[in-house]
Parts: sequence; structure tokens; C-alpha cells
Amino acid sequence: MTELDRYDALLTPEGQALLRELRGRDVSGAEALRLGTELRTRYPAQLVVDALGQQELRHRAAAKFDRAADMFLTRAGWEQASAEVVARHRAPRFAGASNLVELCCGIGGDLVALAADRHVLAVDLDPVHLWMARQNAEVYGVRANVTTLLSDVREVPLSGADAVFVDPARRTGRGRLRTGESEPPLDWCTALPVERMGIKAAPGLPHDAVPAGWELEFVAVDRDLKEAVAWSPALATAGARATLLPGGHTLVALEGEAVDVREPGEYLLDPSPAVTRAGAVEELARRLGAWKIDDRIAFLSTDRLVETPFARTLRVIDTRPWNQKRLPALLRDLDVGSVDIRRRGLAGDVDAVHRKLKLSGSRRATLVMTRVDDVPWGLVCVDP
Repeated sequence: MTELDRYDALLTPEGQALLRELRGRDVSGAEALRLGTELRTRYPAQLVVDALGQQELRHRAAAKFDRAADMFLTRAGWEQASAEVVARHRAPRFAGASNLVELCCGIGGDLVALAADRHVLAVDLDPVHLWMARQNAEVYGVRANVTTLLSDVREVPLSGADAVFVDPARRTGRGRLRTGESEPPLDWCTALPVERMGIKAAPGLPHDAVPAGWELEFVAVDRDLKEAVAWSPALATAGARATLLPGGHTLVALEGEAVDVREPGEYLLDPSPAVTRAGAVEELARRLGAWKIDDRIAFLSTDRLVETPFARTLRVIDTRPWNQKRLPALLRDLDVGSVDIRRRGLAGDVDAVHRKLKLSGSRRATLVMTRVDDVPWGLVCVDP
């Protein structure tokens, strides 16, 4: 029995009955062993193994996909797929495209959003992932808009396409590739003969890795930086952009007056990593009337409370040059009993610092290890 035969077996009435029985259950750990033993008395052993594997992946993927409970997944496929909130944000860039080609479609994480209102040719070299892309398109009700093609993406004719989305692999059987490397390579992707293109990339992609005229969009979900997308000139709307989901807030890096650099004020702002990667920290400072505390570090400061989706705001209760020996006594004096440590621009072992504190106070604080005008600095902060 081939791997595809085993997945096909999950679509049979017997396979579907077994998946329904497992639906919503956490089948990890000892529960999987107990449940597997019981189910083998009623179902074929291989079917039980495959169904339990699918249920475990579905349970884990629930944070990424609204309909994970019905999807078909591999571990590599769902880990590399864009979260549904990201895919739905991205799809409107292709408005007006009626014949889109998705290269390296994987399990269909982007496909289900791209095919919502257009035809998509989904291409992948992995027959299992292509099978899953078809099934997941069915789960999301867009199967009629999808044609799949098992092929090396380098051999796909694009003459009829009016847009292309590419999600090149950033892992191989030997592990994760270095930042900027992918298969197929980024320079192959950007040279495709289609004007409207989007290319998914790692969030650490250097700005100069894409040709002039392309946009780099850095996407974060809550505070987690997830990915970058390179948009061709026909779809670009800026040079670099930070996007924060699920709110859909965006900030574009613009030229403007230089931002002041001076010591921290009453509040410290920690910009989203998407803002930092987009090079939009100074634009955020100009919008908020904030200043930088160091020319090369992304922290901002103000003397008034500001609320923004683009940064976490903390109230500074102590600020002084870094003195690790004095730190435990300082935190005791401030009645701090637990700390989160944020280190940026200052060398040091965060775990070692934490172990030496031996705190017993009643307050929770954030300890910031950083630099102020290139001087090692420490700030103790609390929520405003």
C-alpha cells in the first residue's frame, strides 16, 4: 500500500467513521496508546495509525486554521503553511486576477484563500501534499475553483497566467536553509515572466535580496513575526511595509526628519518586530512624537502614555547605567518579585541573570537590558 493509498483509505466510509470518532480529541501521549489499542479491535491497524496521526496534527493546527478539524495535514506541511489569517490578508492583493498560478502550493494553506473568488492552478512536486491541497480546498468550499498539477514548478508554462504566487521551500531533507536561500531560489522566482507576483519568504530576508521596485512586506501575528512577502512592482504599494494581524494595521517606512536620540523618558515603547524589520521604527517615532534611546536600537520613548498597535508600551520605574551586581538589591527595593527580561543591543546571558536575582517582592516587571547612546543600560518597567 502506497502512502497515497493510505490517505485514500481515510476517505472511505470506514475511514470517515474513524475520523469522526476521533474528532476534537487530544490523542497525544498515553491517551494515544490506550485509544489505539481499543480502536484496533474495531478498525484495521494501519487505518488507526493514520487516523490518529491526522487527529494529532489537526489538534496542533487549530491555532493556524479555522477548519483544522477537517483538514488533511503532514507535519512539515502545516508547519510551513501560512496561517489562515495571513493567507486571507494576502489574497486581496491579487484582486482582478482571474487565472492565478500558485507554485509550491503544499497542503493548500494559501490556496484556500487565493481560490475564494478566482481560478487557481496549484502546482507541487509532492503528490501527497497535492492530494491534501485538493482535499483542503474541498473543506473550505473552493474545490471548484482549483486545478492541481503534479510537476516541478520550473517546468510549468505560465503563458496563460495573469498572476503568480510562489511559496518556495525553505527546508530540505537536511534541515532548514539559511536565510535568503530557498528552493527554487529567490532570483529564479523574481525572474518569472509574469507582472503580478507575490513570493513568500523568511522574515529575516535582507531588503536588498529583491530587485529595485519590489516591496517587502513583513507580517506579524500579534507579537510574533511570521514571514515576509516580496511583491513585484505591479503589486507593490511601498518599498517596505509592516503588517500586524489580525487587526490588519500597516505601517510604511517613509523618509522624514531625523528622530532625536536621548535618555529614556517615562514610557518605553518596544516596536513590533515587523516594524523593526520593515525599517519603520523612525516613522513610528514621528507619528507618536517619540524619540530613540540609541541610534542603532529600536526602542522608543515618550513622556506621555501612547497607545499604538505597532508597539508594546511600558512605564519606566527605574532607568540607569547597567550594573548587574547592584540589580538584585535594586529589584528588592522596587518590590519586584518576578521579571521578564528583554535584551537588545547588550551582551549577556539572560538565563544566568535571571537565576541570580532571587526575587521575593509582590510586583511583576520587565527588565530591559539595552544601550542608551551606546552606553550599557538597564530599565525596570511595568505595564502602564
